[in-house]
Amino acid sequence: MLIQVLKSKIHGAKVTETELNYIGSITIDEDLIEAANMIENEKVLVVNNNNGERFETYVIKGERGSGTIGINGAAARKGIVGDTLIIISFAQMDFEEAKKYKPTVVFPNDFNKI
Repeated sequence: MLIQVLKSKIHGAKVTETELNYIGSITIDEDLIEAANMIENEKVLVVNNNNGERFETYVIKGERGSGTIGINGAAARKGIVGDTLIIISFAQMDFEEAKKYKPTVVFPNDFNKI
């Protein structure tokens, strides 16, 4: 049996930009992507702590060290610059493997730095 479990989480990132006229995705500083054990094009669930909105999208790399967290495409209507987000990825694992798995959780500061 396979189950879905928390794989990675960026907890408390601040939105730095929104771009409605974009094909979609969330732009994340490459330093945060690596620290959270995520990869480009990985599916993520994004939770906006300021307004309760949730949406699924995929990760694209932002400039390393920039602190960029950008909501793109239609999802740009689900948040504004300054909102606090939780960005979550999941993995499917065997039930026994999942019992032992420890997810990666990153808590960036107010400037989206580790």
